Amino acid sequence: MKRINVRNMQINQEGTIASVKVGGELGRRIRDMGLVPGAEIRIQGRAPLYDPVALRVKGFTLTLRNNEADHIEVEVNG
Repeated sequence: MKRINVRNMQINQEGTIASVKVGGELGRRIRDMGLVPGAEIRIQGRAPLYDPVALRVKGFTLTLRNNEADHIEVEVNG
């Protein structure tokens, strides 16, 4: 498995969150949304200019700006 950040994932690509590489208020906010190591995610879509990105996690859809998605490292197949 290789690790990439959420910004670099393609639409409909799935993966498992490996780490959240930011602390402080932003790190807490990301974790509060359910984006924690071990969580399965799938990229659902992107805005026309690729920011923000919509993803499915734990049965709900949320959107992240690319500057937030850069801090989330995901393990993907291939």
